[in-house]
Amino acid sequence: MAQQAIQTMEHAVASTDMESADEMWHAIVSRDATADGAFFFAVTTTGIYCRPSCGARQPKRENVLIFKSSIDAEAAGYRPCKRCKPTETPGWAERNTLVTKACRYIEQAETTPALAEIAAYVGLSPHHFQRIFKTVTGITPKAYGTRHRTQHVKARLRSTNTVTEAIYDAGYSTSSRFYENAQSFLGMTAKAFRAGGRGQTIGYVIRPCVFGMMLLAATKKGVCSIQLGENSTELSARLKADFPDAALAKDDPVIEGWVDAAIALIAGEQSQNQALPLDIQGTAFQQQVWAALQKIPMGTQISYTELAAQIERPKAVRAVASACARNPVAVAIPCHRVIGKNGALSGYRWGIERKRALLAREKAMVLEREKARRQSTEQ
Repeated sequence: MAQQAIQTMEHAVASTDMESADEMWHAIVSRDATADGAFFFAVTTTGIYCRPSCGARQPKRENVLIFKSSIDAEAAGYRPCKRCKPTETPGWAERNTLVTKACRYIEQAETTPALAEIAAYVGLSPHHFQRIFKTVTGITPKAYGTRHRTQHVKARLRSTNTVTEAIYDAGYSTSSRFYENAQSFLGMTAKAFRAGGRGQTIGYVIRPCVFGMMLLAATKKGVCSIQLGENSTELSARLKADFPDAALAKDDPVIEGWVDAAIALIAGEQSQNQALPLDIQGTAFQQQVWAALQKIPMGTQISYTELAAQIERPKAVRAVASACARNPVAVAIPCHRVIGKNGALSGYRWGIERKRALLAREKAMVLEREKARRQSTEQ
């Protein structure tokens, strides 16, 4: 055997794209198809090597060796598994190629093609194609077509002479179809967007809170940003970077009530059920993650893996973590309640120490309320 090619589970990290030996072992145990191609594992007791998603009986960890390629595994004397066929293109890669082909077809069409037409183009039944497309992208082909046209119309609104011209250039068959959803995906009227957001007003207030300073910004519809920081200058600059074309109105008295509610929420004095009205923009996947975050009770912590499973996207752990990191409203969407699978606090947009303090404060508040409840029952 080519001993130099063999890596134990504990010393395989440097030769693979995976982050740790524990992560690779978890991929093997969970038969994670998204890890296929990142590494291969061999079982010393059978002389066979497999891809991480192999459905064969789970080996003992001490009998597993890691290889960065199938060539290395075979050079070390191991044979390819007949069940998972590690020398062939993994199924996820084939699905990704198929979905990419479908996406290019949608993008090149003047209007979004019907589901049956796209499915026929890639050689699948409509039902099977839709299921694969949604698994890979998180949205339906129709939603992808709408999103593509949205991006196109945004670009065209900047460069064309009229809104109507931009609408038809983006593939909308009628202007009414565009205006049905324009407000939701532009966040303003088409004319205002074309003007770079000028004329749109976002009110904001900066106040002290238990974790430093808090900035709350809001449109007429609801809160669009809650930021935590050390000082007013830092928070104001961050808001300007997030909304460069809007007119920012400091100390807007209209949103004072929302400010008080947000400060109470951060302090743990207000229930998540007494939700602030939110006006936040994000992708369909981000909105799905943010909605799930709002259902996590105070005092409860879950892992990114568990959150991915809750939204029925168990393979999208990294994407879930990214959506948490892009949460625009601290505490109102409690991404601080999501931790690493090993119990580590992981990252937090507003600082890891604030995350630790938030979790500790919430735990104390839950215990205090439970104690008060028991005392009230006993009386």
